[in-house]
Formats: sequence, C-alpha cells, structure tokens
Amino acid sequence: MTEKSLKDIQVVTATVVHLKYVDQVNDEIDAASKERGTGIARRTYDYIANKMLEGKAVIALDGDQFAGFCYLESWGHNRFVANSGLIVAKAYRSIGLATEIKRKIFNLSRMKFPDAKIFGLTTGLAVMKINHELGYRPVTFSELTDDEDFWKGCQSCVNYDILQRTNRSKCLCTGMLFDPKWEAKKPVNGNPAPEESQIVKPKRNSLLDVIQKLKPKNGNNQVKESKFNVLMTILSKI
Repeated sequence: MTEKSLKDIQVVTATVVHLKYVDQVNDEIDAASKERGTGIARRTYDYIANKMLEGKAVIALDGDQFAGFCYLESWGHNRFVANSGLIVAKAYRSIGLATEIKRKIFNLSRMKFPDAKIFGLTTGLAVMKINHELGYRPVTFSELTDDEDFWKGCQSCVNYDILQRTNRSKCLCTGMLFDPKWEAKKPVNGNPAPEESQIVKPKRNSLLDVIQKLKPKNGNNQVKESKFNVLMTILSKI
C-alpha cells in the first residue's frame, strides 16, 4: 500500500458536490464505533446529507478518495456548538489528518457561531490532546448544554446506561469546552487593545495540569482514584 501524505489531502467545507460520500462517511463512523466499543452509531443518510447542504461539515479528500469527515451541531438556541462525528479512514490514520480536520471544523464553528461555546464529549486521548491545543478545557457535564435533544444523541452509545445511572453527571467520556470569552482580544495594528495593555495573561497550563484539577477529592473512593491515575499515566506518555 502506498504511504499516505498529509500534503496530498485537502480538507474543505462539504457542499452538495460531496453528497456521493454520505454512505461512506456513515460506514466509517459505524465501523469506528464498533472498533472502539463506544461512541455514536451510524446516522441516517438524510442527517449527514443535510449537514453537507447546510455548510456544517468538513470533508478530507485525497483526490477523489475519501479520507475523513466531521460535522457541527448547534444547541441551546445557538449558545453551544458541538463538533461531532470525527472520523479518519483507516488508511489515513497516524499522519496528522485528525488534527487538520479538527482545526477546520473548529474554525468553521467559530465563523458560523462566533459567540457560542464549543464543546465535545470524547473517550479518545488523541482527541483530548487536539482539543487542548485548540483551547478547550476539561469540564464537568454540568457546564455543557442542557439541551435535551443533544443528550438524546447519547442513547445510541453502548455506555448510555452509565450516563443514566449517574443522572447525567458523568460517563466514560470526558467533557471539553472552549469559551470564546477566554480568548484575549486581538491586537489592533500590532498593538494590544488600550484597556488590555496592562493585563498580564495567565500562562496556559498543560493538559496534564488541567486534568489534575479534576482528580477525585474523596480519598475513600479507591476505584475512581485508580481510574484517574491510569488516565494520568497514559496522558503523560502522549
């Protein structure tokens, strides 16, 4: 098999001309979900097609060959946006394509909904790292949208019973959020905005530092603490 290169792949906003890839997108989402044993099941043809027609999806192509996909959804009267369905075809993994797709859908989300908080739920450590680089922070589920339609989307996940048992307070996924209010105002003509010229911007913590703050505080809960320590060990090796 010919080695794949990121420079040969175009990541673009999906449009009507990409409708021919809908079934392949769904097949890849379905296969990846079964492979990981978690995540969303396949969507309907109309659902993915509408995302393309609305300009709310990005697609990665190597010539005419499908390589990856992701779409966005808005919730809570456009106060929240989720980037969902991130998929990279098996032949195009480990070359940095997931990062490029995430950056593209993140920028598309900010362009369409500049004031919205962007969030996601993920079990993937690689996605957590990409999100952190984009400015996301790990948060509790209570800081995410309370839109019931969003949470209904979790019903297709094999771990939905955990979400139910915990009254939607936790699951195997980690919630991550980007709030545009966290971002300092852009410099004007290369100079800081006058009202911000004296502000000392805080140093961004590493992903490990941020997640450390989510460590279970109940020292008697050894199961939660053990799982947390395993996660920290894995993240330290990324």
